[in-house]
Amino acid sequence: MRINSPKLNIMYKACMKASKSLIRDFGEIENLQVSSKGPGDFVSSADKRTEKIIIDELLKAYPDYGILSEEVGQINEKNKTNRWIIDPIDGTSNFLNGIPQFAISIGYEEDKEIKNGLIYDPIKNELFFAEVGSGAFLNNSRIRVSKKKNLKQSLIGTGGPKSNSKIKKEIYLEFLEVSKNVEIPLRKFGSASLDLASVACGRFDGFWQRELSYWDIAAGIIIIREAGGFVDFLDHDLDESKKKNLVASNSLIHKELMDLINKKNIEKN
Repeated sequence: MRINSPKLNIMYKACMKASKSLIRDFGEIENLQVSSKGPGDFVSSADKRTEKIIIDELLKAYPDYGILSEEVGQINEKNKTNRWIIDPIDGTSNFLNGIPQFAISIGYEEDKEIKNGLIYDPIKNELFFAEVGSGAFLNNSRIRVSKKKNLKQSLIGTGGPKSNSKIKKEIYLEFLEVSKNVEIPLRKFGSASLDLASVACGRFDGFWQRELSYWDIAAGIIIIREAGGFVDFLDHDLDESKKKNLVASNSLIHKELMDLINKKNIEKN
């Protein structure tokens, strides 16, 4: 695979090295050490091993760059200009239950703007990637969001709520509101990064989810935007890295989807 960006190249190298270990671990799930971070939130030795491989490769190439990763948190925190955003296994619950729907997600942020994104599904061997201004790709092919014009006939993905969510009722009401306005049942696959990748390549026409973390979505944001899609948030922090409630879709249904979700918006504008 030819990737002509220095940042994407090192992201690709780190991802491919880590994925070998990840695929091996997926075949030996029963032997993994698993601990709980909270209700319904687990971390395995595979998460930690995959994360370490990725971080080691990135720091080898750019030792002074900052890192925000799901398990270790912040590294080189003083570097506010250049930062890697990592989710070593997005879809850990799927992974631990033998469900082949999970991904490695790496974003690169410069001056608080995502410049590069990479999402790798090691089971399907699908690599989604993008660099700002250069388009979005799936393996060697350029990808674009769908051209669906009618929300009612669109395929929409979602996720959540977390088991300890304080807004669980509101999320279910939101789910019901969207369900009533589309003909195709909503999809919930348990990996936000792959859901965003699905929007970018036109498999989904749209996606929304609340209570996400930055590492869930950083790579997907730039991939969707470079594929011609729209990404917006239902919360209003100035810093995009602090936003948790995301709506993404093609440009043709975006306003309609945003308006529909805002009917049940629990964070009043």
